[in-house]
Amino acid sequence: MTQDELKQAVGRAALDYVIDGEIVGVGTGSTANCFIDALAGIKHRIKGAVASSEATRKRLEAHGIKVFDLNDVIDLPVYVDGADEINVEMHMIKGGGGALTREKIVAAVAKKFICIADGSKLVPVLGNFPLPVEVIPMASAYVARELARLGGTPVLREGFVTDNGNLILDLRGLQIVDPVGLETQINQITGVVSNGLFACRPASICLLGTATGVQTLCAD
Repeated sequence: MTQDELKQAVGRAALDYVIDGEIVGVGTGSTANCFIDALAGIKHRIKGAVASSEATRKRLEAHGIKVFDLNDVIDLPVYVDGADEINVEMHMIKGGGGALTREKIVAAVAKKFICIADGSKLVPVLGNFPLPVEVIPMASAYVARELARLGGTPVLREGFVTDNGNLILDLRGLQIVDPVGLETQINQITGVVSNGLFACRPASICLLGTATGVQTLCAD
């Protein structure tokens, strides 16, 4: 199976976790797009969705799926999103598409986080994929200096502005052996909005697309 076919397979598999008559949280990126396309086939069964980015909102609405503002949602049973990397503890690096802050907010509200990914995203140690850090523009140089103290190399994502009007620093060259500790440490740097480590609130389940089918992984 191609990588696209694996993404489509896990997108379809995630439909099993969608609750009839409820609102579903939807992530951002190519794998999340596969879920959105699959979700369109059962849109009559759900109340609507919460989008983690403007791109996701537009794709949902193009399929005729009603999109709710998160502030108007009290109960969100499930959030479905991809990952740039995930380990066996269900800790993730996310934010390759720049939507990490809104993704993290929607994930915090949801009762269950379903990560959908192709097999290449499962890694023993996080960090080969650059860690995105969303920063307030006026603080970008200061935050970059502070991030460099952690041992990695922060690189400004050129020509990119988040849906929140902020910048992204991609932190390269780290082996992240303590994802929870590093997530907390980076978030304490003044000027940081959030970072792409999803470890304090990891995935509940990972649906992993492999050549032999979709595997269901849970934290050890």
